[in-house]
Amino acid sequence: MARRRQKKGRNISGIVVLDKAPGISSNGALQEVKRLFEANKAGHTGSLDPLATGVLPLCLGEATKVSQFLLNSDKAYRARLQFGVRTDSGDSEGEVIESCDDFEVTAKQVEEALTQFEGEIDQLPPMHSALKVNGEPLYKKARKGEWVERETRKVKIYRIEMSAFATDQAEIEVACSKGTYIRTIADDLGQILGCGAHIVALRRTQAGVFTEADCVSVDTLRRCKEAGGLEAIDSQLVAMDKAIGDLPEVNLPSITASHIKNGQPVIVRHLPEEGLVRLYEEERFIGIGCIDDDGRVAPKRLIVS
Repeated sequence: MARRRQKKGRNISGIVVLDKAPGISSNGALQEVKRLFEANKAGHTGSLDPLATGVLPLCLGEATKVSQFLLNSDKAYRARLQFGVRTDSGDSEGEVIESCDDFEVTAKQVEEALTQFEGEIDQLPPMHSALKVNGEPLYKKARKGEWVERETRKVKIYRIEMSAFATDQAEIEVACSKGTYIRTIADDLGQILGCGAHIVALRRTQAGVFTEADCVSVDTLRRCKEAGGLEAIDSQLVAMDKAIGDLPEVNLPSITASHIKNGQPVIVRHLPEEGLVRLYEEERFIGIGCIDDDGRVAPKRLIVS
């Protein structure tokens, strides 16, 4: 019988709210952080373009069980747009496909055009995106010169406004639902204005409950480890239940929690009528539960201590 291969690394759990640097992929950032923490398991919570910087929550160990909630969470971005040039990717890393030398755009025109993006809109995912078709990311097909028919998707823009303006550039801030492509907004805005536009700088300022204020850089993590070892770097971890802090809390006595951990629904007083909840055993986070049709709470994703 073949021996089961053991994972290398520490059994460490928590969330690293990384301030991703430019020029590196989300997976590249993840692997660097995984090496620094010497973790046996890690996952990110949705890709940021190599061009982009900012809030990228990374889940280590058991925290990967809450990664889907961060993936599905609302986001916020700050982007700097260049007018007069349209690229095939919607950002400065793409090939120029149209340019306009003789144009004039005013701040008022930009502000008026941005109102067309407010609320629920239909958005066409760009070819240069991580969206998979037949198991392959679209950006890989784009690099091979392939073009794929895509369907529009509905996304929500909660807030979009201009925060700075120059003759041929503008900075915008966007709060939006998951799956919104800011590069597509930039490209569409350029088409509305009739001069073309693309992104030259993009920063994610919020992902779910996490903001720029929660972030730590790879350089800071590296210095922490050099100065104080694994104990020092572990102090930078955020508790995994913070990622789902908007879910109602249900605190269970140990006897009741033991039933939950054995996969059995339990009756608890003062439960919400429906939905997901955070489960605690004597104040210790043990996982995510869901309310059954009969009003009991059942385990959904349990944390292995």
